[in-house]
This record gives sequence, structure tokens and C-alpha cells, in this order.
Amino acid sequence: MPQHIGIVACSAEGAALCYRTICVEGAALLGPHNHPEVSMHTHSLAQYMNCIYANDWPGVAELMMSSAEKLAKTGADFLVCPDNTIHQAFDLVAHRSPRPWLHIAQEVANEALRCHHKRIAVLGTRYLMEGPVYPEKLQAAGLEYRIPTAEQRREINRIIMDELVYGKFLPQSLSYFVNVIRGLADQGCDAVALACTEIPLLVTPETSPLPTLDSTRLLARAALRKAIG
Repeated sequence: MPQHIGIVACSAEGAALCYRTICVEGAALLGPHNHPEVSMHTHSLAQYMNCIYANDWPGVAELMMSSAEKLAKTGADFLVCPDNTIHQAFDLVAHRSPRPWLHIAQEVANEALRCHHKRIAVLGTRYLMEGPVYPEKLQAAGLEYRIPTAEQRREINRIIMDELVYGKFLPQSLSYFVNVIRGLADQGCDAVALACTEIPLLVTPETSPLPTLDSTRLLARAALRKAIG
């Protein structure tokens, strides 16, 4: 029997994409309409953001642990979190978690290596782009990375928090992302990590000037592989 996947959710759109990917793509591995058992728990995004605004990563970790404990009680065998930003608290959670976790940035780094990329453009919330989550995993894999300018980081963060998390995907916002990615390509980036789980709902492989590393779907596919063994 496949293992039971637990999803520690944070924002709705990214978590829904992760869940949907597991359920839809499970059929290719297990047969028509089949997928591993999946459970999901989420605290309010506002609770997470209150901690993030206060730079309270231990507070973020406690919310993640609360979800992890609830999911363990439902029978989840391992856990994934389809939110890149709150992985900044991952090391405060993983060592005391009731179940093992997959790490979203590690899955992105693994895919970048598999595709022989060398320098990765990283897009996400301001906290993610300016934080340690992707630098640690990419550099450990021997990969270079680049992030947008400070002004671009502010505007990308605004689009994510004011639009994408509410399911608003506007043409002008797509154009902005495309221009940012094009600029990072000019800096020698050969792929772009969509390191906010909502960005793949706006920026697709067809619209991106660079090959995309879709953190949401990469995590979901890694969870499928682990669950099926």
C-alpha cells in the first residue's frame, strides 16, 4: 500500500495545487483515478504572516508543528509543506517532528541538477528571496543563484500577497514577472525557480523566458515517489 501523505498547508492556492497534483498525477503511477491517501491541515495564513512580520520564526515553527501533530494523528506517514517561505523555520521543526519531511528547496535543487542547470534565478516572497532557504540548498548542490533587485523584490512580494494568494492572476502581473525573469537571464541564469507555490499558477513554462523549476509540482511529485516507493 502507498504511504499516507500529510500536507502542512499555509496559503490556499499553493496547497491546493500541491494536493491536486498528487491526486491527478497519481493515476499515471497507480492506475486510473488512483492516488495515495492524502490529509491536509492548515492554520490561517494570517497567523503565519503575523509571525513572519515580527520575524518570529519560532512562532512559525510552532504552527508547523501543530499541523504536523494533527496529521500524524490522522495516520500520515510523512509530511510536505507546499510553502517556500515558512521553510525558514524548517530546522526548528524537523528534528522534533512526529513524522519525517521532504524539503521543497531540496527537491528544486535536485531537479536543477538533473537538468544540468548551473545558475538559478529565485523568485518568491520578499522573505524567501532575502532569506536562507534557497541559498543553503542551492549552494550545497554546487549551484549558483541570483535574485531580483530590491525594488523588484518589493513588487513581486506585493503581487504574491495582494493577488496570487487570493487567486487573482492578472496579465500585467504576468508581464512584470516575465520582464524580471528576462533580466535574470541576462545575468546568466539558465533556469528560474518558482519558489512561491502560487507563482506557477501565473508563470507557466510557455510564458517564461527561462526553463521553470516549479517548486509546488516538484514537491508533489517527490511526495508521490516517496509514497509509492
